[in-house]
Amino acid sequence: MFRKFLLLQFKTTTRSPIWQKNLAINIIIGFFLLVIAFYFLMLGLFIEQLMNQMFPHQDHLRLFNGFIIYYFLGDILIRFLGQSLPVLFVESFQHLPIRKGSIIRYMIGRTVFDVFNLLPLFIFIPVTFTIVIPHEGSLSGFLWLITLIILILSNNFLVIYLKRLLGANPAVVGILGLLFISLIISDYTKLISLSGASTNVFGYFTHQPLSILLLVGWLIFTYRLQYHFLSKHFYTDEVQKKKMDEIHDRVDNRFLKSMGITGSIILLEFRLYLRNKRTRALLYMSPFILLWGFFMYSQNQAHNQDGLLLMAGVLIISGMMLNYTIHSFANESSYFDCLLTKNIDLDQYIRVKYYISIIISSVFFILSIPYLFYGYEILLVNAAMYFYSIGILSLSFLYFATFNKKRIDLSRGGTFNYQGMGASNWLSMIPAIILPFIIFRLFRIWGLPRWGIVFIGFLGILGLFYNKTLIRLITRSLQKQKYIMTQNFRER
Repeated sequence: MFRKFLLLQFKTTTRSPIWQKNLAINIIIGFFLLVIAFYFLMLGLFIEQLMNQMFPHQDHLRLFNGFIIYYFLGDILIRFLGQSLPVLFVESFQHLPIRKGSIIRYMIGRTVFDVFNLLPLFIFIPVTFTIVIPHEGSLSGFLWLITLIILILSNNFLVIYLKRLLGANPAVVGILGLLFISLIISDYTKLISLSGASTNVFGYFTHQPLSILLLVGWLIFTYRLQYHFLSKHFYTDEVQKKKMDEIHDRVDNRFLKSMGITGSIILLEFRLYLRNKRTRALLYMSPFILLWGFFMYSQNQAHNQDGLLLMAGVLIISGMMLNYTIHSFANESSYFDCLLTKNIDLDQYIRVKYYISIIISSVFFILSIPYLFYGYEILLVNAAMYFYSIGILSLSFLYFATFNKKRIDLSRGGTFNYQGMGASNWLSMIPAIILPFIIFRLFRIWGLPRWGIVFIGFLGILGLFYNKTLIRLITRSLQKQKYIMTQNFRER
């Protein structure tokens, strides 16, 4: 049955028009994965020589075991942000005489061959033969490798379960995130020693064969967690009805409804982001974008180079807004036909999206004000990027969004999902990234770097004064492109 499911999934993917259109992109991604695998293999083969240079006169096995705990903690975070959930259209099989357990086991089993599970083996297998076996012998080396493989698979099942749980109950994952951050802070402040604990734990598993049973039990537990969750939420109609009721109660805002058509469109956008997997994942990633400033601004090098502060300002102030505006029409591809049948003024429709982009940038700018404690120049750069964001970037990205004709399936996760990415997306990066740096570079050559930042903010203020003219330009573009967009949005 697993082989039949795999064959059906393969046919569904390869016969999709989207797959055929993005064949070149898929080939490029596959090539980069092969390059990464090659680099990982080289790192595994020559890591002992690197350790000799970086940590001379130290036990390489103990040193490597001390770093493993950091790898697995980082692996959980990277998987949570980057690993996509296994998808199978179970509605197509629910009316057929197929056991529910077979479908669930297939959905779980196919994640074993995920790239996040395979890439680490290109490091761990060579290390087993170059470091572990020469130090501890063949049996201990085999036990060490089996321990890591079991933990990799356990992380795989655990993270997928947590990501599914995130869609159902974000509070639980929020608590786990706080525990994770507390653990990192405790290790940083020397309250606990994660590296020492890692060395002892993996050394114990290497020398005690029966201890593998504990890890096998943990692997079975994480597998059963995911199996139980999928079994409980197998029939999607009941789950969807429950989510609709909860979200409707949560966003039934009288203030927005009192604003007429403007409030109604804002309310619909808010509901769209809460109800769909891809957009909801972006909301959960927004705190990480904001907190990225702590890493950037704490570096002394960033304060000495205004270009780095400019890059941080673009990401923190404009990151979420750019993602919203460039996909503002593609996110509605599932019901774009319906929108065209409604008596909606396109000028007002685009203006509402412009207001939402201003709200997003304003929220992130206000939340970034505490970075003032790292230096007044950070507030100056962020203020300039805020005005540039709401005056230039938001309108230019809305204009480029009218040329984005690629459909987006919001029910799919956003990580490693390149739906909706087209030439217009890459062209829109010119005003977002390149133009501010060109302006700043010119003023820096003239010996006026601060005035370059001020000029960038001044351009944004000009965009605010002429926003009505620019919105009319976007409206005319949408009027010309809407039927072409509709035709392409219908392709699945």
